[in-house]
Amino acid sequence: MTQATALRVQAFTTGDVAAQCRATPGWVQQYQQMSPGHFAGRIRYLDLQGVEVYEECMNTRVEQHFNAPPGSLAFCFDGSDNALYLLNGESRNTWITPENYREVAVVFGPQFVQRHGLDVAKLEGLFMAPLLCQQNALFSRWLSGTLTRLSSTIDPVSRDTLTQQLLDDCLFILDNACVCLDRSSLQRRSQERQLMARIGEWAADAPDESVNLLELARIAGVPLRQLQQGFKTYTGMSPAQWLRLRRLNGARRELLSGSGTTVAEVAMNWSFWHLGRFSNSYRALFKELPSETLKRSL
Repeated sequence: MTQATALRVQAFTTGDVAAQCRATPGWVQQYQQMSPGHFAGRIRYLDLQGVEVYEECMNTRVEQHFNAPPGSLAFCFDGSDNALYLLNGESRNTWITPENYREVAVVFGPQFVQRHGLDVAKLEGLFMAPLLCQQNALFSRWLSGTLTRLSSTIDPVSRDTLTQQLLDDCLFILDNACVCLDRSSLQRRSQERQLMARIGEWAADAPDESVNLLELARIAGVPLRQLQQGFKTYTGMSPAQWLRLRRLNGARRELLSGSGTTVAEVAMNWSFWHLGRFSNSYRALFKELPSETLKRSL
């Protein structure tokens, strides 16, 4: 039995989506800002040596392409819809989070998964599906409160006891969510997720490539109308709006790289042919002019 010791919660505040990506250990992620405003993010993180608990908050909409740590099993409680999303380390995931997003997650590492005989293969079909039950919101609040308490408590906590409670509670909630599962909704959601997964894999592998709508439909492997319908349902925006936001994020990455180029060159690299409109669109999304971003990188 591990002796009770003080557990340390690490906390990070970020001012850019790239910094938010780097603040979560072990995850392979790419973020893009998808709504206007100065980005503000926060990560709180607790390492229980084989099991991790983290809370992520972001004020703007963010598109995420991500992989959980290899061999892991993650239980992610989404504060926007009070759903549980199950992730494993093998699947590549695409998600667009709403504004003022909060998520609390428990990640069971590969050795823990093997040691406790958690059969990840049996969960196929449940990954990234919205799993709903009455305990989701309560458990999410308890996790957040636990991180807050451990950030300031002087009393020792048993790591083994907390780890076992997390495992028992997550499996209990998963069982209850599966009982309540709407299979027809799950199938529709799965089809939308597969469409977005194909786009997400392309976007993650080619972050600096620009395409038009017809090319995007070809990448997704669906007709243009189906692309538009699925995109609207899954992301709340049109494919054309998504492509434009993607180009603006690409331009921001290039400006922040400090490569010594000019704003005009960056704009043309990302198919913005009218410099004034580019500057206005850029400022509307990121709340600063592209020239101000470039100065910060020099």
